[in-house]
Amino acid sequence: MSAQFAAPTDAAIPIDVIASDQFETFEQQAAPETVAWAKANGFTGKLGQVLCVPSGSGISRALVGWGTEKTRTRDRLHFGYAAVKLPEGVYAIASGLEDDALNEAALAWLLSGYVFDRYKKKSAPKARLVAPQGVDAARIEAIVAGDFLTRDLINIPASDMGPEALEAAFLKVAQEHGATAQAICGDDLLAQNFPMVHAVGRASDQAPRLLDMVWGDDTAPKITLVGKGVCFDTGGLNIKPGASMGLMKKDMGGAATVLGLAHMIMTLGIRVRLRVIVPAVENSISAGAFRPQDVLTSRKGLTVEINNTDAEGRLVLADALALADEETPDLLVCKATLTGAARVALGPDVMPYYTDDDTLAAEIATAGAAVADPLWRMPFWEAYEGMIEPDVADLDNAPAGGFAGSITAALFLRRFVENTANFVHLDIYGWTPSAKPGRTKGGACMSARAMLEVIEARAAK
Repeated sequence: MSAQFAAPTDAAIPIDVIASDQFETFEQQAAPETVAWAKANGFTGKLGQVLCVPSGSGISRALVGWGTEKTRTRDRLHFGYAAVKLPEGVYAIASGLEDDALNEAALAWLLSGYVFDRYKKKSAPKARLVAPQGVDAARIEAIVAGDFLTRDLINIPASDMGPEALEAAFLKVAQEHGATAQAICGDDLLAQNFPMVHAVGRASDQAPRLLDMVWGDDTAPKITLVGKGVCFDTGGLNIKPGASMGLMKKDMGGAATVLGLAHMIMTLGIRVRLRVIVPAVENSISAGAFRPQDVLTSRKGLTVEINNTDAEGRLVLADALALADEETPDLLVCKATLTGAARVALGPDVMPYYTDDDTLAAEIATAGAAVADPLWRMPFWEAYEGMIEPDVADLDNAPAGGFAGSITAALFLRRFVENTANFVHLDIYGWTPSAKPGRTKGGACMSARAMLEVIEARAAK
């Protein structure tokens, strides 16, 4: 797979992008033989149509249908259709798109080139695109490289992506960018006061660990990313049914996404002091597993009653967020594949996010819309605070009743962030159930592009 554009060449095959309501204009302006070929092949400009116009030596040009404004706004990254349907060759957009649409088309093309072929040989799309004039090619390539990193990490099964392998991937990213990094493993977690990370991961053959990376200028705005790194979630002693366990290799999707975002930030050289914190564990079952009704004491000192061992992600994140909050960063971002309730509420494409800062919330919403990375603000609903307060401890990790599961999980996490004003939690899915333009089926890098926009804008102020 290639996360790069083709070198500019005069031999690039031109692409005409044609909306349905512009087909008559195309007929008037195009060569008669091109119009005849389009009509003979039923090309009308419908969204997703791709047609090669032949010439004596091969392909003279390609036509890409752009549909109507209504069909385009139902989803985004539609130019990915062209990337996967066109035959091998080097192409360049000649007409039909400009400004932001050109930028999004270039991004969609590269994102569509992802192939996960670690275990089975697969053919990647062979069509290459010359970066359109005026597009920041290096920026798009950095974003796509981070996206592909995230997808790879999620797609690798837990047999090859346990806590040890996740640590290795974490350290590799740090080394590539000259960041400093450390891992606190096993019983050292107890010695350094990460008791809930230890409790969740201690039943696994691979020791739990807390991964910590720092990069950039200490005088720059402090940005901290925290990602849930549960490499596989059996549900613990409250074991999941088989159907619910099928995708649990993706339960480290938060960690994978913050690593992809960190790669984007560091590749682009954004002037921030970046910190990345990942609690990496496997929620397994053994004689040492933590139990329902156990009461754990967190790094922050808050006690937590365990009413379901399958609500483990918020436990490891609590210790990680407490650590992050101790230095009061300018922006604290938490990403986690945390609740099925978020999927029930918003489906697999739209990511709920939670913040008390209205300005930050607006920035995220604007950024998500601008870069085709859909997000929707959900409330830290104060009236539900009592749902996470049991009789025997400060907090309940799994309130009974099943109501407002994503909100109560977010409220739980917020209890561990007291000093940082600008905090946002994103309850991501990390998976694309069926292929769409720019998104192959499987692991997905969700919310990273939107948060990159927010971080860049804040760093520039």
